[in-house]
Amino acid sequence: MVAAILIGFALLIVIGIPIGFCLGLIPLISTMFFMRFSPKVLPHEMFSALDSFPLMAIPLFILAGNLMNTARITHQLIALSNSMVGHIKGGLAQVNIVVSMLFSGLNGSAVADTVSVGSVLIPSMKEEGYDADFSAAVTASSSMIGAIIPPSVGMVIYGSTLGVSIGALFAAGIIPGLMIGLSLMVVSYIISVRRKYPVHSERFIFLQFLKQLQKSILPLMLPVIIIGGIIFGVFTATEAAGVAVGYTTFLALVVYRNVSYSEFLQCLFRSGVTAGVILLLVGASAPFAWLLTILEVPKIVAEGLTEITTNKILVLLLINVFLLVMGMLLDATANILILGPILMPVALAMGIDPIHFSLVMIINLIIGLGTPPVGTVLFATVPIAGVKVEKIAVAILPFCLAQLAVLGLVTYVPVLTTWIPSLLGYVY
Repeated sequence: MVAAILIGFALLIVIGIPIGFCLGLIPLISTMFFMRFSPKVLPHEMFSALDSFPLMAIPLFILAGNLMNTARITHQLIALSNSMVGHIKGGLAQVNIVVSMLFSGLNGSAVADTVSVGSVLIPSMKEEGYDADFSAAVTASSSMIGAIIPPSVGMVIYGSTLGVSIGALFAAGIIPGLMIGLSLMVVSYIISVRRKYPVHSERFIFLQFLKQLQKSILPLMLPVIIIGGIIFGVFTATEAAGVAVGYTTFLALVVYRNVSYSEFLQCLFRSGVTAGVILLLVGASAPFAWLLTILEVPKIVAEGLTEITTNKILVLLLINVFLLVMGMLLDATANILILGPILMPVALAMGIDPIHFSLVMIINLIIGLGTPPVGTVLFATVPIAGVKVEKIAVAILPFCLAQLAVLGLVTYVPVLTTWIPSLLGYVY
């Protein structure tokens, strides 16, 4: 039965059925024709999954991110980043990475981050003599940092569906996110030196940096308010999302006054569509997860792994390889919803800290966003850079290797993910 479900799921994906519908169709067909359960259980599971207060944070965070884009706050962050690292070899590449670290993942979509930053920086990099494939690869790889550095919609989905504290996940993502950002900067520097790419500004000017910091201080306060408020217990993740929307609306309509009424309505519409897609996946994944639980798939997977080895190091290695492959085939959100309920019990049975395992899983899956055949962020850069996706896929390989190196450290040095949460009192 399990094999038939997996084959059927794969066939539906191959013939082009959207992943959300695949997740819903498999339980429906199984309960109607092959199992003794009533199909009425499926809408109940979907409603139970969506009847969750933390999930309300998803549309609100997405709206806050879209408001930042619409208000063109990204341009201010680019200017600030340039004043910080523009003097380093390959200056615009370094600026690209730092902007993504500052901008983070409020949009709920690495593709949205790629387009918003790339539409400004990729043409500028090409004008300064950077190769188009390198420019696109830097943009694509850096946009994936948003899923790790808080606040992150992906972490909200993970925490709300798997019962892990969202505040703990936000805290756990700080060090790995910074490590990935720094590793990408090192790779960019090495390539820029070899290819003799230019610097964007002659030298670091402290007064210029202070001037740009002053201009950008209001947008920079947003992640500070969100993360600080959640971590120190001032408000929940959902309440933080509401605060984020109020704050970004204030910036867009009162402080900068560069968002018209029609643009604001379009922003609301885009946010609703994006949130609807994500929440459809969340709702459809619940009956699928229920079906896997009924068929004892987590138990089967756990027993299969322990038959191969009981060594925690090797188990983590096998899980990493599996997640990397799945990340190449499916979107990160879908993988979290499908594989999380299967692999989390395995990790707990092996004595792996749930916060540590959560970050290992998330990092694995975001690396898949930059690798074919899915490679959504790669395809997002194609029309901006004007280069074939095959060339970008080759150019992004050094950046993927840097991310894999950080993944290895995070996997086998748990303190990198558990230290900050433990300081803040998150203990499992």
